[in-house]
Amino acid sequence: MIWHPSPNFGPRRNGARPGLIVLHYTAMDSAQSALERLCSTEHEVSAHYLIGRDGTCWQLVREADRAWHAGAGAWAGQGDVNSRSIGIELDNDGQTPFSEPLMAQLEALLGEVMANWQIVPQAVIGHSDMAPDRKSDPGARFDWCRLARQGLAIWPEVATAPATDPDAFARLACTFGYPDASPDALLTAVRDRFRPAARGPLAAEDMAVIADLARRFPVDPDPVPA
Repeated sequence: MIWHPSPNFGPRRNGARPGLIVLHYTAMDSAQSALERLCSTEHEVSAHYLIGRDGTCWQLVREADRAWHAGAGAWAGQGDVNSRSIGIELDNDGQTPFSEPLMAQLEALLGEVMANWQIVPQAVIGHSDMAPDRKSDPGARFDWCRLARQGLAIWPEVATAPATDPDAFARLACTFGYPDASPDALLTAVRDRFRPAARGPLAAEDMAVIADLARRFPVDPDPVPA
């Protein structure tokens, strides 16, 4: 771990503590370029960690502090995600697979951060999950299933495919934690994470994925009907 402090941080608001981890891709040509951007007072963005394609990991902001990585958005019915999360930037352009050294380092880091703050696997999310109308990272090339196999994220357990219903899809997505968003953006966010090869209009398989996630990981403690 390389300590490389960014000036772009502040205190967490209203006594909040990290309960989420938000994953991003940098969409830049190198980790060094991303490091400079995340430490620039002009751009006023940061993250707690940056992982390079070669596995190098920089810590930019202390976990107890509020980094400026999430922006506008919400998860599980709550805004100010910056105050409630740890942000991890991944050196990737969004179009190519994430490198093996990067993924191995991410797995090690996630295990530590989750243990530090008692963060559960369903609280490891993508930037596109909390801001589907404006963000697409970490994108369809990110291997969420790999993380889920190690208990570092979640993956759907789909047995049946219910009838297609756009309104029901939106309700179930909200029950799982997604914010209000346009139907197309919401479908893209769910597919990028859980069905990255899917194309076309809402399908029964999309309904099956979101119904399973809403049933097993509801924001509302009341169970969602199967």
